[in-house]
Amino acid sequence: MKLIDGKAVSDQVKKEIAAEVAKMLAEGKRAPHLAAVLVGHDGGSETYVANKIKACEVCGFKSSLIRYESDVTEEELLSCIDKLNNDDTVDGFIVQLPLPKHIDEQKIVEAIDYRKDVDGFHPVNVGRACIGLPSFLSATPAGILELIKRYEIPTAGKHVVIIGRSNIVGKPLANLLMRKDYPGNATVTVVHSYSTDIKEQCLKADIIVCALGRPHFLTADMVKEGATVIDVGTTRVPSTETKSGFKLTGDVKFDEVAPNCTFITPVPGGVGPMTIVSLMKNTLLAGSKAIY
Repeated sequence: MKLIDGKAVSDQVKKEIAAEVAKMLAEGKRAPHLAAVLVGHDGGSETYVANKIKACEVCGFKSSLIRYESDVTEEELLSCIDKLNNDDTVDGFIVQLPLPKHIDEQKIVEAIDYRKDVDGFHPVNVGRACIGLPSFLSATPAGILELIKRYEIPTAGKHVVIIGRSNIVGKPLANLLMRKDYPGNATVTVVHSYSTDIKEQCLKADIIVCALGRPHFLTADMVKEGATVIDVGTTRVPSTETKSGFKLTGDVKFDEVAPNCTFITPVPGGVGPMTIVSLMKNTLLAGSKAIY
């Protein structure tokens, strides 16, 4: 069994991005600029945005943080997006989700210029990715592809089972793994809450991606010998072992499943670090004006 070290891969990718930025500066170009819009004071969102800004520093990007209280109106937020869309000094920006309930998230996502949508959530980017055109890929699926590539895990002709059909992970990842490329050329099955044969499908899988958000859902009796298991789940569960009283837990019962695997991602330290680094890769693309 080999552990897929997302932290080590993300550090390597950040170094590669920093080298590209240094080259841009040497050519007289400016560093890419990422802006983040944060609404309210949700703990998880605060942490995510702080980590994104820290990653920008490592990569040599310029970053800006625009904050609003949770009572901001939808109109104010749309006005902010319009300004960012038209600001030539901002290459890409994100509006950190989730947003307060009085704001229509889909309307906000669709208001972002797809050429600056470094989260890869805009329908234009999602559609372009589906048919293989240049686009910003959603960060988590892109991070998973990067791990597969770096560990040289074969995908052509392999059976991949994705557990979960979310718009952020399951659906885009299924499309990417079917494309005529590497990683890709896989036979992909997506199972979800209405599937009646999840265990049977998983037992046929060469690669299982678990993206349900249900701790310890995937158990050893669902995984065939030699499979690769990628755990996207990150649920905070109570723990007496940590100072905070919580620990991050994946969708995979790791200690049980790991002995069956050729490759497996841990939680934390697997897919998580790759999500932020994928955002950095998208920002570099935006700064290079590679998506048009």
